[in-house]
Amino acid sequence: MPTLALVDDDENIVASLRIFFEAEGYSVQSYHDGLSALNGLNESPPDLAILDVKMPKMDGMELLKRLRQTSEIPVIFLTSKDEEIDEVIGFNIGADDFVRKPCSNRLLSERVKAVLRRARSGRQSEEDEDIKPIVRGRLTLDPNRHGCSWDGHPVRLTVTEFLILQALAARPGYVKSRDQLMDAAYDDQIYVDDRTIDSHIKRLRKKFRDSAPDFDAIETLYGVGYRYNET
Repeated sequence: MPTLALVDDDENIVASLRIFFEAEGYSVQSYHDGLSALNGLNESPPDLAILDVKMPKMDGMELLKRLRQTSEIPVIFLTSKDEEIDEVIGFNIGADDFVRKPCSNRLLSERVKAVLRRARSGRQSEEDEDIKPIVRGRLTLDPNRHGCSWDGHPVRLTVTEFLILQALAARPGYVKSRDQLMDAAYDDQIYVDDRTIDSHIKRLRKKFRDSAPDFDAIETLYGVGYRYNET
């Protein structure tokens, strides 16, 4: 079974979740503040991390920003906050899902399974060698290895970002609505709104423009959706 990392300053929550997920067969790492979690997640990367938003020393948002500098492991945020802006910021910096506290262990388990399924679908096993890389002008996407490059330079993408870009690049010139991109990138047990896709597109563009300032392959058609223009 996969390895999960639990990061929450509430020791009771961590203890309860650890017992539950270990009983489900997962291997579990646990941390009680963002700083120790950052060191631990970099030294021993799990298959998925569950992060609380409010924590001492380093909050969950800052932890994810720093983590995304070196890692694309799937991340689920646990939060008791009601502000919508938290989710927009979280998706912008690379979160894969949000779960509101309090929630049942069973609900959280289903969301974990959904995100892990997407991670597996975004990283096809190397036995699937018949799946050819997608080459669209300066872009190369390799579903077998979850690889992405622009002009031969690697671009690190999260699972969600890869699946969105793959859906767009599969049919260059064709418009994909936000609903279609949500279907391509999210399990049906994960509920997101239109702005979530917009946040991922914004982050995708930024990643490519960090190395290629002239990147303009993803076009917005306001009120309709997005399309990939092969260059």
